[in-house]
Amino acid sequence: MKLTKTIICALFLVFSAHQTTFAAEVQIDKIEAIVNNELILSSDLATMKRELITRYKENGQPLPDMDDFDKQVLDKLISDVLQIQVATRIGMRISDAQLNQTLEEIARNRNKSLLKMREDIEASGKNYNAFVEDIRNELTINEIRQVMVRQRINITDQEVDQMVERLNQQGEETLEFNFAHILLKVSPEASPEKKLAVDEKANELALQIENGADIKQLAIENSEGPKALEGGDWGWRKMDSIPSLLAGQLTESNKKGDVIGPFHSKMGVHIIQVLDKKGAESVITEEVNARHILVKSNIILSDEKAKELLSNLRQQIIDGTKTFDELAKEYSQDPGSAVKGGELGYADPSVYVPEFRDAAISQPIGEISQPFHTVHGWHILEVIDKRKADTTDQATKQKAYSLLFRQRFPAEVYAWLNEIRQEAYIKIINPKYIIEEE
Repeated sequence: MKLTKTIICALFLVFSAHQTTFAAEVQIDKIEAIVNNELILSSDLATMKRELITRYKENGQPLPDMDDFDKQVLDKLISDVLQIQVATRIGMRISDAQLNQTLEEIARNRNKSLLKMREDIEASGKNYNAFVEDIRNELTINEIRQVMVRQRINITDQEVDQMVERLNQQGEETLEFNFAHILLKVSPEASPEKKLAVDEKANELALQIENGADIKQLAIENSEGPKALEGGDWGWRKMDSIPSLLAGQLTESNKKGDVIGPFHSKMGVHIIQVLDKKGAESVITEEVNARHILVKSNIILSDEKAKELLSNLRQQIIDGTKTFDELAKEYSQDPGSAVKGGELGYADPSVYVPEFRDAAISQPIGEISQPFHTVHGWHILEVIDKRKADTTDQATKQKAYSLLFRQRFPAEVYAWLNEIRQEAYIKIINPKYIIEEE
């Protein structure tokens, strides 16, 4: 539905009107609505109706009332045209790579190759190019909504913290620990020597457990707690059924195998080991500490020359004539890391752009990559180290933010669509398609 269609259709209608006395009666594609400088035709309405009805049937849903359905379909077409117009105004366009990736995903979901999907679409009498353009429009609409609506949603740190607290409370309701416990009794009135001896024994037992000793065997031999004969094993317990003294030491961040203590109470000295946990998952992320040298191409330095420069720098490092640190400080155009010899510090690779992320994940420790390109320029990269990190807290914060965003997104989309409708020129030709405001 481009401007050319607007002009061609208008000329066609005028020409047809003047030729009624000279030609046989033909079916004309009527104009159903005008949206700024674009036309929505009856053929557009019919095509979308067919597609939606097909989806209803495929999903086993009952067909809607056709009178109301026509109004809703036209209303959706108007909204779609308006959103694509906004995307066009700000220069947004879905790349061919993004479009092809989506088409391949659609084909996979249908258990077909891309070629087979195209053949089936064309065999059904549909225009494949029109199908592809519809997919591009859907992607554009999703993208423009995200861009325009995201800036309307303001989520404060306080709101995120409150949501995190709620999520943690919900997690605690289902959180269960399987743990073992050792108690070494000592009276508060005991002599300092006795207390010191018990503390030393507790520290020794905790060290043994951390080094792999069986806490249950040690509990049978040493514990004076209520579960000593069962090897100190309390079994699976929800937080609200664990004695408060012990529950106060267990948190959602505890992992299987963690040794807690020794810690003191009026009864004596305690040691806990988490045998297992369920109901709340820890998020473990492999973090990468990498360093890189970034060279950006420009009018003077072409892409080819930038790549060649980095190849030469890489060879100098491999030959030992220069160190990575020296060359990063001299050549890298990433000011944040250049002063640190190119080092980026430990980070989840997902925070980087895709090409850099993939290189950081796949590159063996200590090896220097071949030059590769990202939106920032040309890089060589060395992975210094990798480690596993518990990122549960960060993941919970991200989940809290996403929940708040999803809660507010529909209302903001509705408000934004209303605004762009009010600013637009919209004329519905057929009165029966006008949706009366309540």
